[in-house]
Amino acid sequence: MARPKRNLLATAQETSSPPASLDPGQVIARVRKAEGKNLYSVELPAGAKPLLVELPSRFRSQIWIKRGGYVLVDTNTFVDRENKLDGEIINVVRDEKEWRKQAYWPPEFIKKPAYPEDSDDEKSNIGQMPPSDDSDGGD
Repeated sequence: MARPKRNLLATAQETSSPPASLDPGQVIARVRKAEGKNLYSVELPAGAKPLLVELPSRFRSQIWIKRGGYVLVDTNTFVDRENKLDGEIINVVRDEKEWRKQAYWPPEFIKKPAYPEDSDDEKSNIGQMPPSDDSDGGD
């Protein structure tokens, strides 16, 4: 039997707005790749080694995480256990524009434009004629 729709709506509502502040051990991370079995490899803002984090059961099959997306990770979850997991995803950034306004958003995750700006030094030759060769002496 399928999960009730109220669970889906509650999960979506929970992830739609950012928290007021982050607890110690919580950090925003960028998803590098899905490792399988609800495990994700994420990178921290400081550029340290990638972490392996787990997606909790409340998000499975309800919230989809894409590569390059952002998640809120609790690194204190698995401290007392001996395993390869470094943390647990506690929230998925869905409204990125709203999250970027928060004071705790890492400056390393600055939004880059999809297309780099053209510099003034380089001129486009689209729609122009190719250069003519005036060097033939003409017989």
